[in-house]
Amino acid sequence: MPAKTNKAPSATPRPAAGKKKAAARVKLISSKVAYKGKVFSVYTDKVQEPGGFVNTRDVIRHNGSIVILAVDESKDASDPEIILERQYRHAAGQILLELPAGRIEPGEAPLAAAKREMIEETGYRARRWTHLTKYYASPGFLGESMNIYLARDIRQGAADPEADEQIEVVRMRLSEVLAMIAADKVHDGKTLIGVLFYDAARRAGRF
Repeated sequence: MPAKTNKAPSATPRPAAGKKKAAARVKLISSKVAYKGKVFSVYTDKVQEPGGFVNTRDVIRHNGSIVILAVDESKDASDPEIILERQYRHAAGQILLELPAGRIEPGEAPLAAAKREMIEETGYRARRWTHLTKYYASPGFLGESMNIYLARDIRQGAADPEADEQIEVVRMRLSEVLAMIAADKVHDGKTLIGVLFYDAARRAGRF
């Protein structure tokens, strides 16, 4: 019978703190403009990502956008009306129902962009503004961030859309929009996120 030994089990070696920091470090090795347009640019980046892996990424760079969820609570605060738009989207090949939105101009504050775009596209103004959330639509290749603002105490005015914008402004009750979402009739991402986030916040007593 072999003799027993009192050898202690070997402990799993812990990585040094410096190695952890090095693994989390991101380093841009090179960046080349592949396409430069009016609204966005495409860059081919060679980057060292967390873990030390070096990858080549094609990234669309965009100055960021805002989304406006404008609500009218004057008729029924329990089921307010929401200002929406219908417009043709060539990339999707169809007319979509959407919340008003637009890009942030260089040097422009997001809230200022939201107020400007709301007037331009719908003609509405608002007395109260609240930032709801910020998200990235497709962070795998698109650097565009989108800030959603809640606009309340709204009043109607004249719209001034850009020449290439053919927009139909519509008003729908929150319950109607939620029913359309449940029936898979709303396919615009920012509208799904904005309306569902707002509805959840209302149910939680935030508004």
